[in-house]
Amino acid sequence: KNNMLDFVFAVDDSVTWHMMNLLKNRGHYSSLKFFGPKRITRIQSYGAGIYYNTLVPCNGRMIKYGVINTDALIDDLFHWKTLYVAGRLQKPVKILTQNENSKLQAALVSNLKSAVTAAFLMLPESFSEEDLYMQIAGLSYSGDFRMIIGEDRSKVQNIVKPNIAHFQKLYSNILQDCPQVVYKHHLGRLEASIDKSPEGQFTQLMALPKTLQQKITSLVNPPGKNRDVEEILLQVAQDPDCGFVVRQG
Repeated sequence: KNNMLDFVFAVDDSVTWHMMNLLKNRGHYSSLKFFGPKRITRIQSYGAGIYYNTLVPCNGRMIKYGVINTDALIDDLFHWKTLYVAGRLQKPVKILTQNENSKLQAALVSNLKSAVTAAFLMLPESFSEEDLYMQIAGLSYSGDFRMIIGEDRSKVQNIVKPNIAHFQKLYSNILQDCPQVVYKHHLGRLEASIDKSPEGQFTQLMALPKTLQQKITSLVNPPGKNRDVEEILLQVAQDPDCGFVVRQG
């Protein structure tokens, strides 16, 4: 009851949405409300592409809500442009309502598949189902400076342990279609043996979102060397520290 509820609204036309919301809920906004919907939308486009109204009282609770353009959300889900909203959607959430946007549906699934692929690269050859969900839930915190300077380090564990059933529901279809995983559904248990050969790791690296591939490339490619992404990822696939390089990326 005391936890703040966090909503995200994906909207097709942010200017119109903010214009209508300013008429209805002007008090939700900071002093930015005086600048109007176009300026708010411009500010929304910076950083992770999401604008938050926070500390909003609603039905006896505190909520915050972020507004993101549908195109910006799809871009983050497919390519992990910032991993901000995509990272949230790798964890169990309640989707309250959703229109029939087939590209958004495909992007939501792509984001989950990418999370599994990245986790496989960072995990050892065999691992438990809880290990997998811990790795996935921790992806969006890997590059979050708050986790280094004081944010609760057991935060990831607190997300996963009470929500194992929800993680299973979210990822079961993807894991059942994954040849490297034996999903013993009747036991609710997952058994995995990941191919850690250079060939296996290269296939997984090539399946990662574009932004992460670029980050990995910039980490291992010295300035002035004009090599393509595929050539560099082939080198990373043969590195015993491949998982560490992916985590750095």
